[in-house]
Amino acid sequence: MLTKKVRTAVLVSGGGTNLQAIIDAEKAGIIQSAEVVLVLSNNADAYALERAEKAGIKTAVVLKKDCRDSRDFEDRILKILKEEGIELIVLAGFMSILGKEFTDVYPERIINVHPALIPSFCGEGFYGLKVHEAALEKGVKVTGATVHFVNEIPDGGRIISQKAVYIKEGDTPETLQKRVMQEAEWKLLPEAVESVSKGIIKQKEAQ
Repeated sequence: MLTKKVRTAVLVSGGGTNLQAIIDAEKAGIIQSAEVVLVLSNNADAYALERAEKAGIKTAVVLKKDCRDSRDFEDRILKILKEEGIELIVLAGFMSILGKEFTDVYPERIINVHPALIPSFCGEGFYGLKVHEAALEKGVKVTGATVHFVNEIPDGGRIISQKAVYIKEGDTPETLQKRVMQEAEWKLLPEAVESVSKGIIKQKEAQ
């Protein structure tokens, strides 16, 4: 019996390199249990939207400036997700912290990749290059990436998987960011999408 794939939305704000890793993994058959059917952004100029269009994936944009407040912003996103029958949400460089009212609608159905080994260099204010700057400032020898479920606490949800990346002599935040992406984020995130989707399918079959 062929089970329907898990309808997945990827939320993005920028270039979409992690989105591309998911699209490529789907094409390569690494992701078999999920299908990305929607890419949603809070930035109309996000290059990730172009990546989605090239891959033939539906896109949507919700801008904070068009909304009354953060609750209205989240409600508009939820409305689109419901209309598309989304079962799994992947945050791939989505620069907006989601509130409890949002995350409670999708318990353990929202996953995020963080460019450090949680609980190090995580929580509010730790995103993008800031994470790598902090790791280098601290002088740690090992960093990496973490995929975790999302709840109302920034980087506070249950950890799904982690991968270590060694810091090299002479690393800059930029070189470290690139290596963490290539060696950890782009591998971990597609694998997590597949494993979580498999779990969702099992749950549905058991009902």
